[in-house]
Amino acid sequence: MKIAIIGLGYVGLPLAHAFSEKYSVVGFDINQTRIDELKSGYDRTLELNSSQLQEAFERDLYLTTSIDDIKDCTIFIITVPTPIDHYKKPNLTPLLKATETVGKLLKRNDIVIYESTVYPGCTEEDCVPILEKTSGLKFNHDFFCGYSPERINPGDKEHTVTKILKVTSGSTPEIGERINNLYASVITAGTHLAPTIKVAEAAKVIENAQRDVNISFVNELAVMFDKMGIDTQDVLAAAGTKWNFLKFKPGLVGGHCIGVDPYYLVHKAESIGYFPQVILSGRRINENMGIFVANKVIKLMIKKGLKIEGSKVLVLGITFKENCPDIRNSRVVDVVEELREFGCIVDISDPWANAKEVKEEYNFNLLDHQKLELDAYDAIILAVAHNEYKTIPLQNTNQVIFDIKGVLDKADGRL
Repeated sequence: MKIAIIGLGYVGLPLAHAFSEKYSVVGFDINQTRIDELKSGYDRTLELNSSQLQEAFERDLYLTTSIDDIKDCTIFIITVPTPIDHYKKPNLTPLLKATETVGKLLKRNDIVIYESTVYPGCTEEDCVPILEKTSGLKFNHDFFCGYSPERINPGDKEHTVTKILKVTSGSTPEIGERINNLYASVITAGTHLAPTIKVAEAAKVIENAQRDVNISFVNELAVMFDKMGIDTQDVLAAAGTKWNFLKFKPGLVGGHCIGVDPYYLVHKAESIGYFPQVILSGRRINENMGIFVANKVIKLMIKKGLKIEGSKVLVLGITFKENCPDIRNSRVVDVVEELREFGCIVDISDPWANAKEVKEEYNFNLLDHQKLELDAYDAIILAVAHNEYKTIPLQNTNQVIFDIKGVLDKADGRL
């Protein structure tokens, strides 16, 4: 058995490392720069360190951009991104292109496993026809499929891939067992074999939709309590003393999962004539939080008698979460753009983010974290709770300090 991992990002690379402990693994990615960096021992996602990469190479992990290097594999695991477009619709282009690539290589009895987040039915309704067309083989007769949703939490060094229980599924009961046994051989946390691929797809997409709705609830509370003059963090601390209170915190909801996956579920629901209410309501609340934060900062500046037009504002953090270099779907962008609409001069700094990636993705220039002149700003917004910011000296009383994440001992405002 030889395994091909298609896509070596936050999901694929740790998975390839895990499987290399027991199997021959080929990691495939279309980005040559990514392959070169990994071969040199550098992982820009920071999911693996150089020693982990080296041990995988010494076992049986080979990285490549050539499809010829994966043609003799018997199991293909696709872990490419599944983003949304500007209209909040699923963008399946990376997934379908990866599927077409694998289809050209399929042989009798090969298994294709998808880990990318999709809507229920996507594997069998959208991907399988491409596999059949490009391979000339028949599904569930010549080749088989499975779905095992990724549960990677970027930047989390405690809940790594082998320590997170894995949901598995297969296109036939027998293939389901084979796929489940495959993952169980490397996942120490255990596995859960779902009865069908659609069940596994649905389970994944509702995990993040549920978190999104829960966060939207506390975000709505933050907006209401702000109007009442009540500190939301104090309210949550008090309510959290009850054993069954769910301890979600308000904030900006970005990233490649929580801010994206609900739209996949909505897309599928609407295609069969059902129009979700709760999910979309939660999305609307969370998508407006950046604008709420910016407007709150402006009001606090006005109270301090600060001139808004031409004022200097420093935003600390651009990644979608703390202690992680991932900038995908960062909602800090909403705060920056709204402040600039008010005429503010906004600077951004982030010790975790890659300046080149930020420039390419958002057209923002990052300031060097080590050279910040904090007193030069009229307002400072702590947008991401990086460890580096928890002890940052913010003592200028003429400034507005807004702490989105509620990590500072004292601030003029927070969610």
